[in-house]
Amino acid sequence: MDFELNDEQRLLTDSARTFAARELTPHAADWDREHHFPIEVIRRAAEQGYLALYLKEEDGGLGLSRLSSSLIFEQLAAGCVATTAYLTIHNMATWMLASFADQALKDAWLPGLINGQLLASYCLTEPDAGSDAANLRTRARRDGDDYLIDGSKCFISGAGSTDVLIVMARTGEDGAKGISCFLVPADAPGVRYGRNEDKMGWKAQPTRTITFDGVRIPASHRIGPEGEGFVYAMKGLDGGRLNIASCSLGAAQAALEQSLRYVEERKQFGKPLSAFQALQFKLADMLTDLTASRQMVRLAAHRLDQGHGEASLYCAMAKRFATDHCFAVCNEALQLHGGYGYLNDYPLERWVRDARVHQILEGTNEIMRVIIARRLLLQGGMLDRLL
Repeated sequence: MDFELNDEQRLLTDSARTFAARELTPHAADWDREHHFPIEVIRRAAEQGYLALYLKEEDGGLGLSRLSSSLIFEQLAAGCVATTAYLTIHNMATWMLASFADQALKDAWLPGLINGQLLASYCLTEPDAGSDAANLRTRARRDGDDYLIDGSKCFISGAGSTDVLIVMARTGEDGAKGISCFLVPADAPGVRYGRNEDKMGWKAQPTRTITFDGVRIPASHRIGPEGEGFVYAMKGLDGGRLNIASCSLGAAQAALEQSLRYVEERKQFGKPLSAFQALQFKLADMLTDLTASRQMVRLAAHRLDQGHGEASLYCAMAKRFATDHCFAVCNEALQLHGGYGYLNDYPLERWVRDARVHQILEGTNEIMRVIIARRLLLQGGMLDRLL
């Protein structure tokens, strides 16, 4: 297996690193402190194609592989984790529209989502249906040529500042087969937004509850046939898990680089911290964990690109492994900085706060373990079937 990036991927990586250094890194701390959602920068990201990375070229996207997209998200996240995480969510929502909607709906909404004039939120989680997403209660009832949507969604990234909501709602029986997917204009009558949640991290993007109270949308806003919504949601989450794992890679990379600078500059007992073997061992473990995480994510992205039969399993393993280990890298980096790492003057505490939620969203890491164990047990001990 060739682990080297090709020339195109190196160019994409360099370009993303340059964009992050110019547009994200200098402002990330202020966005975090001010709870500022940098829509103007997101629109400049659209000019680079970063709002439609893996959309097909015929739909107006860059047509990149999931692997190449992961490389870009990793570099952007090293500049600002919270903003990049929103970009991944927008990409996922836009991809679902492009992949499953009819041509008329795509023609009406995709151009604005690609050029950044419209921003999207993905609406699956509910107050009583987090990990148990198949039992969501938001309902879409047919009314002539329209649907009426009632219910609520929570922990919705970008909510209140976005223009398009990709909503999973029940149109039929209980369970996964009764769920359908809809595009809802964010300003439709009957859509109400809760307060901007005061979160531990990801402060550079709003998170709100959304209530749907008799929201009327035309039937033409349904994405795909009735009953296919849960399938679409799960397909979207395979890529979403890779995306969020890539954001963890970027945070861990930035934290390790900051740590290397610090241990060379900071002196204790008459010598730099880098001279202490205990800290050398810590740095060695951090680099090993980051490298292992990166390879897991890239393998899973390759599997997804190739349409491998166990791609979902690999995405779950990569998300679980990378988000756990990269959070640990960020946490160790803070520890290396001592009391300074705990101060807002340094970016360490922000990276720790921003990376922590990655172990929860896009399916908690406990749910990732459920997915992994079920696939493993279904093979009856024949591990070679999973490789």
